[in-house]
Amino acid sequence: MVDRWKTLDEHTAYSCPGFDIVNETVELPDGTETDFDYLTEGESAVILPFTTDGNVVVIDEWRHAVKRTNRGLPAGSLEPDEDREQGARRELREETGYEAGEMSYLGGFEPANGFSDAYFHYFVAEDCERTGEQSLDDNETIEVSTAGFEDLVSAVRAGELEDGRTATAILHYALFEQER
Repeated sequence: MVDRWKTLDEHTAYSCPGFDIVNETVELPDGTETDFDYLTEGESAVILPFTTDGNVVVIDEWRHAVKRTNRGLPAGSLEPDEDREQGARRELREETGYEAGEMSYLGGFEPANGFSDAYFHYFVAEDCERTGEQSLDDNETIEVSTAGFEDLVSAVRAGELEDGRTATAILHYALFEQER
């Protein structure tokens, strides 16, 4: 078992809507003191939404950090007053205008625990139908379309779908859920 680090001091070094950067002074198991910075944010939901005809609702969203449009799945932060399924349903509706019939939980993952405490809850939404318009945040630029599930699996396999949240959902579903 690897020994724990001891936090000696902690403060928020930077804060913005959606996340904070925390700076900690830590003591390593050998007694060395050093700084450690990490991104902290609340829990999020990622939704793999299937339409009534079996296609997947996907979004194309500008991602400024990588300077390109990214194909992905609807996802977003949970609000303090909602459970994870409520948050998943809300994010699906806000980002796509679609509403889900049945919703099932796939599991949760820490996508980058070397530098972030982010935690993503993954859901499969069945029988999704467009019921309204998008209700985007002021910093979102999203176009909605649909794609075949096997086409998405092929895009992950070919390295053409680079969004980690989306690849995790698609591959998890392909490996463990699709054959249920």
